[in-house]
Amino acid sequence: MADWLKKEANQGELKFEIGLDDIKSGLDQAFQKNKKNLNVPGFRKGKVSRQVFNQMYGEEALYQDALNILLPTAYAGAVADAGIEAVGQPQISVESMEKGKPWVLKAEVSVKPDVELGEYKGVSVPKQNTRVYKKDVDAKLESMRENQAELVLVDRPAKDGDTVTIDFDGSIDGNHFEGGKANNYSLELGSGSFIPGFEDQLVGHKADDEVQVKVTFPEDYQQKDLAGKEAIFDTKIHEVKEKQLPKLDDEFAKDVDEDVDTLDELKEKIKKELKEQKETSAHDALQNDAVKAAVDNATVKDIPQAMLDEDVQRQMDQYLAGIQQQGISADMYFKLTGTSQDDLKKQFESGAPERVKTSLVLEAIVKAEKIEPSDEEVAKQVKDLAEQYGMKEEAVRGALSDDMLKHDIAIEKAVDLITDDAKQVASSKDDTKD
Repeated sequence: MADWLKKEANQGELKFEIGLDDIKSGLDQAFQKNKKNLNVPGFRKGKVSRQVFNQMYGEEALYQDALNILLPTAYAGAVADAGIEAVGQPQISVESMEKGKPWVLKAEVSVKPDVELGEYKGVSVPKQNTRVYKKDVDAKLESMRENQAELVLVDRPAKDGDTVTIDFDGSIDGNHFEGGKANNYSLELGSGSFIPGFEDQLVGHKADDEVQVKVTFPEDYQQKDLAGKEAIFDTKIHEVKEKQLPKLDDEFAKDVDEDVDTLDELKEKIKKELKEQKETSAHDALQNDAVKAAVDNATVKDIPQAMLDEDVQRQMDQYLAGIQQQGISADMYFKLTGTSQDDLKKQFESGAPERVKTSLVLEAIVKAEKIEPSDEEVAKQVKDLAEQYGMKEEAVRGALSDDMLKHDIAIEKAVDLITDDAKQVASSKDDTKD
């Protein structure tokens, strides 16, 4: 028996009982758990009888352990009986635990908010441009040339884009500072990798020149004791190298891609690859825009804090799991980034309301459209996940219940329904020029 009393928006009190038969079972389990550790005179350890235990300690000594054993199942059953969708951890209190009577408990519970769906079929979204322009192909070719570039010594003053090999030694008010000195350092001029103004002052100088570079450290410089201070770097240029790009011809094409024989073939291959990339990006953008429109059209009031907290924790766990897959522990990540657990939490808190609302709206659409994944779809999902993560199908089924798999499949189907039915509206902006 369970009674649900709604107190305020998405909060309420659930009152439920644990019956006598269940209490007896819980007490039996609690006794078996405790007797193993009991030392009672006249009995071997763990061999004391239930009757003797009750006489010595009283049956009430088992109540708390029995309650801990029974509570998860009893609470889940009460939630189901009340027909509510509870979220977060309930605050449970005992109303009565009288001997020979059902135990009565109360739980302060947060529930999922109601969702009022708006338009989600036929929503208008921007039309995505998947055309590949000549400038796109040219930019890709230029990037490939850059990757094949060679640095060649030149006997002339350095200019932007050149790479110089230098020694430098920095000082502030005549005092040298840690990290301000290096020998045979390779620096690309114009790269912006040094303090603003440093690279500019090397432009126009040749090999063997000695240059006194004067700069001011930025106010937000990471090394606080240097921030905002003027410094002088005594710099010696050893070499000036020019970046030479390979000629754009058939030989270049064969060098960068063994599957082509001519530059024209390489261009066609690049165009095809860029087209596939744009189509994938366009579909992702269309999907995101369509789902966002459906979510914006829906009304969800008073999302419980428990749902927001659960979302943030889930995002943090997933993020740190991804970092750990790269061989970096959570502690190491926080040290390397100079951040903390609280910083990561704040990072995900801002997007939590929108993420939770999106989940609630998609679940409401699943319900409205009566989307029910089949056993065959579940089996395919298991197979796909097993292949994706290099696991056995049995392991996937052991980690994910059918209900979890069906939920994820249903959400994917809802997203597809929204996306496939969306109306793409072309922008008024003319984007046809090459």
